[in-house]
Amino acid sequence: MPDSLDAERRRYWTEQMELGYQMVEQLLAFPVAECGEAFASIPDAAERAGIEMAFSDTKIVGDLDRVFYMRESLVDDVIAIGRDMNERGWILKIEDGFRSLEMQGTLVRKPAVFDAILQKCLWELGGDMPSVEFVFRRSIVMVANIPKIGTHMSGSAIDISVLRRDDGQEVWRGGPYLEVSEKTPMRSPFISADELQNRLEITAMMEKHGLMHFPYEFWHFNKGDAGDHILNHIAEPCRFGPVNWDPGTNRVTPVADPLTPLNPLPQIEREIEAAMQRLGR
Repeated sequence: MPDSLDAERRRYWTEQMELGYQMVEQLLAFPVAECGEAFASIPDAAERAGIEMAFSDTKIVGDLDRVFYMRESLVDDVIAIGRDMNERGWILKIEDGFRSLEMQGTLVRKPAVFDAILQKCLWELGGDMPSVEFVFRRSIVMVANIPKIGTHMSGSAIDISVLRRDDGQEVWRGGPYLEVSEKTPMRSPFISADELQNRLEITAMMEKHGLMHFPYEFWHFNKGDAGDHILNHIAEPCRFGPVNWDPGTNRVTPVADPLTPLNPLPQIEREIEAAMQRLGR
């Protein structure tokens, strides 16, 4: 890749990560009035409604299954989106739903995820070794290392892909789910016009039913939480914040310390050391 183009990509990536961090700061400060709403199963609702929908069959990490549940009032919105997509000749694929604090904290430390974060930090800095604080800052934006900013932990977000009904092929958006590159932001200039059009058409279908896109990840949509209110310029406290969910009773309780990092600086330092060994450096 020519040096000028690589430098342009790095500048764009840095700009987007810093804008993402500015949004993180807004999320951390935004008021939450947790409503205590219970959860509902997206697959069960899709089956009852006769909607063709797909669900990821991969693990979050290790033996932790993905949890295709979210706040019950939002499930109807997802079903309506699935119906719209079926009529369009598409299938909505849910890649991820609710994540517990354990799931989110473990995801940050997942070798494939953390290695990708560290490699992007090294690339962004032209090969120079990033500080622990720098990696911590980027991990907050890329993998929500604090409960207050992670809308999956609020049960108010889904990650999605979209498939064609006729052949099952993915509607291509310039990269796969969990693409970690300068192509990741929704309006990246480093994807084709057709790929951008696919992203925007999918986004319009999601936002028609109130699920807002996260500007720095083309696959992430959420509703009723701080991110939704910030993007829609709603000053009132949001309904959904990070919660602990008991699947047995379907009871939710607010996370006691939503501002405490899931992986504090000493843990991030240990993860950097392990990642550098995996990378042979």
